[in-house]
Amino acid sequence: MKSLVFANGCIVTPGGIVERGSVEVREGRIAAVANSVAADRANGGFIDLGGDYLLPGFVDVQVNGGGGVLFNDDPSAATAVRIAQAHRAFGTTRLLPTLISDDLDKVEQAIKAIDGAVASDTPGIAGLHLEGPFLNVEKRGIHDKRKLRPLSDEAMGLLTSAEHAQVVVTLAPERARLDQIAHLVECGVKVCIGHTNATFDQALSALEAGVSGFTHLFNAMPALQSRNPGVIAAALESSAWCGLIVDGKHVHPAMLRLALRAKADRRMMLVTDAMPSVGADIDHFHLNGQRINVADGVCLSENGTLAGAALSMIEAVRNAMTMLGLGIEEASAMASLMPCSFLGIAESAGSIAPGRQADLLRVSPELAIRQVWISGIEQAAPA
Repeated sequence: MKSLVFANGCIVTPGGIVERGSVEVREGRIAAVANSVAADRANGGFIDLGGDYLLPGFVDVQVNGGGGVLFNDDPSAATAVRIAQAHRAFGTTRLLPTLISDDLDKVEQAIKAIDGAVASDTPGIAGLHLEGPFLNVEKRGIHDKRKLRPLSDEAMGLLTSAEHAQVVVTLAPERARLDQIAHLVECGVKVCIGHTNATFDQALSALEAGVSGFTHLFNAMPALQSRNPGVIAAALESSAWCGLIVDGKHVHPAMLRLALRAKADRRMMLVTDAMPSVGADIDHFHLNGQRINVADGVCLSENGTLAGAALSMIEAVRNAMTMLGLGIEEASAMASLMPCSFLGIAESAGSIAPGRQADLLRVSPELAIRQVWISGIEQAAPA
């Protein structure tokens, strides 16, 4: 693997933007970040960024589909690869294929497929997100109520069966016992609260048991009330990570701005909750027998229920800047360093710093993606 030197760009690092800086990559990892560079421009590994931004690759922990396919339809390694390839054009270099609530045999199929993909170092696959089926039927959203169930001992063995892949499970704490949550966490599963009617106290108890995140904050959970603060207040007061869908459709930007101000540790990460339409020219798809229409950046069932999102990660980053008033450093970190921190891999990925994997994006000043690298290897040019 040849060495690379990126120069003459705006390098977005955890310490801020390095203007006209450079980055050296060796053996697929970042070797150095500097304010200037002395390199042979005739070297085939020299890349003149021409004033563009160099960002860390995006990491998305909630991706239902892309490129015209839905993970639920065929939860295989091949489907996960196709989804990852579709999202790569939008800057996502790692993702968690997400299984929407389904039967346990489908859950088992997904775990085996992604565990194998991670074991074989399949590029772009960082683990598996199981969004359900241990959810509250009253907050199911687009999830099929026939698939929902309380967390059982049979399911516990299944959820902890992965040997290589990081598994994230979204559940409603009122559908599981605290000892079950604690056991999942002890076995390395990341547990998030979502699609829930849990009270504030129930959420706090789940956090004490080891919950580390909240799935698409505000969506599919009770609204904040003065005498019933609920899950949202527990999320904002805790040190848990919160996923945000920033498309201007799922949550009003004013609420997201308030949440950012309220959460002092800023443990917020962008997620797309993307559906098959991302990276595909389609106006509809099907989920559990329902037709889902895609129009004006929204995925809606025939009865008007939101069904995931028609959102890419580069769009989410742009929206975080325009709708939430964030600078490129924080918006970028919410799509890279923050999800890596949630997954526990921030020491090896998610930022432009020595020792990190060279998953990199060249982005124009207008935030158009020009080039993508994974482990220092350039990927197919974005469409």
